[in-house]
Amino acid sequence: MPDTTADTATGGSATKRNHPPAWRGPAVDLTQQHPRRGERFIKATMITAAWVSVAVTIGIVLSLLAPTVAFFTHVGVGDFLLGTEWTAGFGDKFSWTDKAWGVLPLVVATLIVTLIALAVAVPLGLGAAIYLSEYASERVRKVLKPVLEVLAGIPTVVYGFLALTIITPILANLVHFTTIHNMLSPGIVMGFMIVPTVASLSEDAMSAVPLALRQGSYALGANRMKTTLRVVFPAALSGIVAAIVLGFSRAVGETMIVTIAAGSRAQLTFDPREGAQTMTGFIAQIASGDAPQGSPVYYSLFAVGALLFAITFVINLASIRLVRKYRQAY
Repeated sequence: MPDTTADTATGGSATKRNHPPAWRGPAVDLTQQHPRRGERFIKATMITAAWVSVAVTIGIVLSLLAPTVAFFTHVGVGDFLLGTEWTAGFGDKFSWTDKAWGVLPLVVATLIVTLIALAVAVPLGLGAAIYLSEYASERVRKVLKPVLEVLAGIPTVVYGFLALTIITPILANLVHFTTIHNMLSPGIVMGFMIVPTVASLSEDAMSAVPLALRQGSYALGANRMKTTLRVVFPAALSGIVAAIVLGFSRAVGETMIVTIAAGSRAQLTFDPREGAQTMTGFIAQIASGDAPQGSPVYYSLFAVGALLFAITFVINLASIRLVRKYRQAY
């Protein structure tokens, strides 16, 4: 044992003799470290990209504002939003009084095609995401996920001709179409187009769920299917909701598929077997060059575009609220 007599006599402490004070080195301020090469450039690039996105959004709003206000000086907001007849694309394009400016037929057709697309994309996309995240091996996942995302790179014009020339004749054997144009075929094809969006984002959200949650479920006796549906799926719900809402926004703004396969007749109908013109279909038809600048139809393009922008904006706000509500941090 160490001799502590001298320490006791001199008022010292044996404990301090046996345990010397900890070494105190110079304080290091991590905030003053020199950034690595290129770090400032990357940070500046990211900030610039963020502000460019904001500037583009503001520019879109400003470009729509003046023509939209000019349109509503001649047409009432209530007549525009609640009117059931739209004849802006027919006959003389220079008359305000001889036209019907009710946009409801275009909105209803847009929503019907979008809902059909979601009815196809959500089950297929979530099924693919569950398989890739929970059942597929790493080797299979590396092959299937890029192949699935190839669908997002196919031009929408191709999807439109596919709906018109292949899907419509096939469906004609099952349901009765009054014309070759209908809302069912473009809705189905659009659903396949947005499957990669729903599947890829949902798979990323499910793969981000910690492994400990799965292991805890298995330890309680749950099989893989119950673990997927009752543990992984609820934990990734915020990302899944964001994927579905993004697919919804993608379908609402799609142009070429509905322009080719849904038809150019603006009529208020809830029957998907009939043809009807969507908001994007009207914009594509009139903006092709036959609407003189300053004409009523010219201003109606901006009014429909502003309404489409507002619908997309509301959808994104709802998505943000849902994601924040169901978000879980691990």
